Amino acid sequence: MALFSNFPLQLMVVSAVLMGGLLKIWRWYLRRGKRVFLVDFSVYKPAIIHKRSGDYLMQQAKRTGRFNDQSMAFMRKMLERSGIGPQTYFPFNVINVPCVPTMADAWGEAKDVMFGAIDELLEKTGIATEEIGMVVVNCSLFGPTTSLSSLVVNHYKLKETVITYNLSGMGCSAGLISIELVKHLLCVHKNTLALVVSTENMTLNAYYGNYRPMLLTNSLFRMGSAAVLLSNRPTDIRFSKYELVHTVRTHTGVDDRSYKCVFQEEEEEGNVGISLSKDLMSVAGEALKTNIISLGPLVLPLTEKFMFLWSMVRRKVLKMKSVKQYTPDFTLAFDHFCFHAGGRAVLDEMEKNMNLSKWHMEPSRMTLWRWGNTSSSSLWYELAYTEAKGRVRKGSRVWQIAFGSGFKCNSVVWKTLRMVNPLEEKNPWMDEIHNFPVEVPKLTPTSNSSL
Repeated sequence: MALFSNFPLQLMVVSAVLMGGLLKIWRWYLRRGKRVFLVDFSVYKPAIIHKRSGDYLMQQAKRTGRFNDQSMAFMRKMLERSGIGPQTYFPFNVINVPCVPTMADAWGEAKDVMFGAIDELLEKTGIATEEIGMVVVNCSLFGPTTSLSSLVVNHYKLKETVITYNLSGMGCSAGLISIELVKHLLCVHKNTLALVVSTENMTLNAYYGNYRPMLLTNSLFRMGSAAVLLSNRPTDIRFSKYELVHTVRTHTGVDDRSYKCVFQEEEEEGNVGISLSKDLMSVAGEALKTNIISLGPLVLPLTEKFMFLWSMVRRKVLKMKSVKQYTPDFTLAFDHFCFHAGGRAVLDEMEKNMNLSKWHMEPSRMTLWRWGNTSSSSLWYELAYTEAKGRVRKGSRVWQIAFGSGFKCNSVVWKTLRMVNPLEEKNPWMDEIHNFPVEVPKLTPTSNSSL
């Protein structure tokens, strides 16, 4: 009889459990076909013939006879303070004497880095090329005819129904833009594999003048590429490494200062280069703040949301000017951080303003040291570093964030679906990962913060 006396309570409990189960099933049904998985990715490691020191780069710059003494001194100083290590990779037009870049050289660089990354990705995944239904290639500065996406289709003999996009002029954040584009496309095209290729092309884009705002790019950029395989096929969850959780894009181009802070143009002598404004750091900071305000509510725990909101109310509503804006603890939301390795000062500001540890910044700093600024592909070198260190565990969350001309700040959040064993991975870091992290020499107090 005691059993039946509690019958209404038991019925309520059973009903609650059933309702919870049905709700989960309903959520799964709504998400079915909308989930995007990162099956695997690869980053390109150039042949050793491309490996040169910063000193060699400066010798080549001097041989051109195009730079005056002040420009040479400035480029050397920027190189020393860039956070880039002593050995990185350059395309043939930079390491050959004389340095006379041609369109054929640019095509050669594109083929080397893109095919190198894609070939390794196909080998790792075992995917047949006829399974690929979508190709998105992003390269900011090299937009030839025919397009780089058509180059991929032709080389790998992809099927005639393949969907292709080619993104150019979108800066170092274009890789994450490609990911978001594929996310939206996969909501329409069911059971599809998508190949994303992120790269930059240095061959035709060195600056041969003496206008200081354009000289910095000569010291920072290196060759590299990444290939990423995405899928919305439900069965691929068993083999995939990550699931796409969030994408957040911020574009501040409505403001003239933001629009012009990274701009390709001719200077007075007619030399084409990319001008970096003195406002770059402040513009990036404003774009980052806007991006975080959009991303924070999606990822932060309730306590952090409350603290941030409360500080904003005190400052904006109650006019308490002495109250500082609360900086959320993003380590409560993310396990790993991949910030675009654009330059040392950018990473310094990220570490300082977001209260991150050296361990959290390690993948970004070591990528800058080992590979230099490889533009949109740098985020994938950073994630490869994290995997090579054996830090990727099932359920952990990864935050990728990149800045780009326009001005743009883009974020992508991934959830790890399985543990990644570095000993089972083909990873360009593996043969030297035991040497990292290295101690990057500190800057002097007089260092230029514009890097």
